[in-house]
Amino acid sequence: METKKHVIILLIVVIVAAVLGRLAVRAVMNMLLGGTVFGGNFL
Repeated sequence: METKKHVIILLIVVIVAAVLGRLAVRAVMNMLLGGTVFGGNFL
């Protein structure tokens, strides 16, 4: 039971990290290229 709970928490953390990582990359590209952070397609 504990193991399943840990796996679910780990998955949530990984998903959040992936989303934040993509946003961070997008923000850096935005600063370098002068685009818009939320405009167009996400990477």
